Amino acid sequence: MTGTPLAEVLEGQHAAELRKAARALLKQPLLLAHGRYADEFRLVRRHASELREWFDRNAGWSLRTDAGTARLLKIPGVLTDPTHPAREATRAAAPFTRRRYVLLCLALAALERGEAQIALGRLADQVVIDAADPQLAQAGIRFTLDRREERLDLAAVVRLLLSLGVLRRVAGDEEAYVSGAGDVLYDVERRVLAGLLATRRGPSTLHAETLADRLTDLVAETALDSDELRFRAMRHSLTRRLLDDPVLYYDELSDAELGYLSRQRGFLTARITELTGLIAEVRAEGIAMVDPDDDLTDVRMPEQGTHGHVTLLLAEHLAAADGPVGADQLALRVRQLAAEHGGFWAKSAREPGMEGDLVEQAVARLAALGLVSRTAGGVAPRPALARYAVGETVVREPGTARMPAQRKASQP
Repeated sequence: MTGTPLAEVLEGQHAAELRKAARALLKQPLLLAHGRYADEFRLVRRHASELREWFDRNAGWSLRTDAGTARLLKIPGVLTDPTHPAREATRAAAPFTRRRYVLLCLALAALERGEAQIALGRLADQVVIDAADPQLAQAGIRFTLDRREERLDLAAVVRLLLSLGVLRRVAGDEEAYVSGAGDVLYDVERRVLAGLLATRRGPSTLHAETLADRLTDLVAETALDSDELRFRAMRHSLTRRLLDDPVLYYDELSDAELGYLSRQRGFLTARITELTGLIAEVRAEGIAMVDPDDDLTDVRMPEQGTHGHVTLLLAEHLAAADGPVGADQLALRVRQLAAEHGGFWAKSAREPGMEGDLVEQAVARLAALGLVSRTAGGVAPRPALARYAVGETVVREPGTARMPAQRKASQP
């Protein structure tokens, strides 16, 4: 018997390592040489040249690596998508508020100017000074950090920076600072800090008035003054959305993008499948790159617990709707569901007035998964939600042929 040729074995090993490294970057665009993703970091370093070339050519994303960090500078396909906010680095994973985003920016600015070590109290003092800028005050931004609520917000920002590797805790803990009983000392990882911002221009160089224009200017490429550059920009945008978004719907594309995708769909999806192992699920309304390993996502449809149950039941309800459903109607539906299923829910979820919170959490998750959209008329189901529709029960006699299941709408 002859075994598998060595060259074929090595080629397969190389492809497997490259795929694992690419998936690690897509899941965690900032990898450190130490800690939880140290093994993945080493793979990325080993295959940095191929990965850099692929991401630059297909998505227009830059990959920067050094001895301590690997940073994939991911630019979103949709700049104004609000469904994937920064979240607390805690089990609750609450989304950041506007105030926490502002504190994050002020903290990063202070760290950039600071020393290799900093105390949380010192960081807070610097944030208060910077927040006194007249332009910030004019925008209604004001921090004193005297109130416990504001200190909790700053602690949440610091914990996010700890999870990213920008800071390393040396002594103390954030709870002591929040309660006013102590301070915390951190090392500042300047290489990680320097690579955190994924933009092509510095924010201080922008002069656009609206948020949408500022976001566009932050990541704007060179002037698209030729067909080749315009086609490249469309390839980058579509690849980003196929890699990052749960579903790419055709009705969200411009005519030019849709025409390009119609011609290049096979090429684009094949390139992604080759690198990442994601499989294209093509439907009448769009494309979803499905992960057979169910690992390459930051949001999943919950299956357990009260919020998971409510989300699945509301998904079923919305899938049966003919159009947008108002928040009041969804809250009423939750009250009805509580009467039917409340025995399996947490006690707090059954209390009067909780319907709004339950609806908001469920809708936020469904929107992040591309299953619904928020409209002026309420929450509108998207085609991919059809997979959660429940059809009519069909009772068959033993031995009769099984009829094929019918869908209420084709699935993307």
